[in-house]
Amino acid sequence: MTTEITLVDRIICAAALAWKDDGEVLATGIGVVPRLAASLCMKSINTDLMMTDSESWMVSEPVPLTNSCASSNIPREGWMGFTRIFDNVWSTKRHAMVGPTQIDKFGQANISMIGSDYNKPKVQMLGARGFPGNSISHANSFFVPKHSKNVFVEKEEVDMVASIGYNASRLPRGHKVDDVDVRMVFTNLGVFDWKGANHGLRLLALHPGVTVQDVIDNTGFAVEIPANVPVTADPTPEQIAILNALDPKGFRAFALG
Repeated sequence: MTTEITLVDRIICAAALAWKDDGEVLATGIGVVPRLAASLCMKSINTDLMMTDSESWMVSEPVPLTNSCASSNIPREGWMGFTRIFDNVWSTKRHAMVGPTQIDKFGQANISMIGSDYNKPKVQMLGARGFPGNSISHANSFFVPKHSKNVFVEKEEVDMVASIGYNASRLPRGHKVDDVDVRMVFTNLGVFDWKGANHGLRLLALHPGVTVQDVIDNTGFAVEIPANVPVTADPTPEQIAILNALDPKGFRAFALG
């Protein structure tokens, strides 16, 4: 008997590799897929990775989606309130995976507003939140559930630059392009990084059934395409078992919309 591999599980297992070489840093996954990816990495790939219970405690192992540290038996390793979070952010010892609404060719991201007039936005969203300080201070990767030109915009820049990318004209004083650390992008089409020419978006792997043309047609700017693009690896039975334990109610089944 075989069990069908879902796309969301494939994405989570691919995204877990984002932290594999980070050592002892704080992993922050914003949203179901990024959080499960960080949790899977901590459980099976980079066991030095640090995580909180998404409230205020450092934990010795990732907390399932249905629990908080207070309602689980997972040992608390220490207090991680806002003051310590900020200390951690500024020390560079953090790697967050976030979900931007827009991304441009520089890797700049937007979660603030949609429209050409900042004072009269077409759509008002969250505001910049922690994106400016986070992107300046530590590594960031992206998760995009639906890869399209609405997200990977055709225009020169996103409508509001909430996080820095590889655009020298936007960087704060004293910051160089080589200081920017935008790592990877995981979408329903494939896996990407920003190690193309001039820090451009580069395709690393495609999910089964996805073509290079699908990526080109759904990206509003040029993507560097290697000669041979592999298919993302199938999740192992061990990985699926970990994900089922971390997500016993199956919230991830709805994460791609």
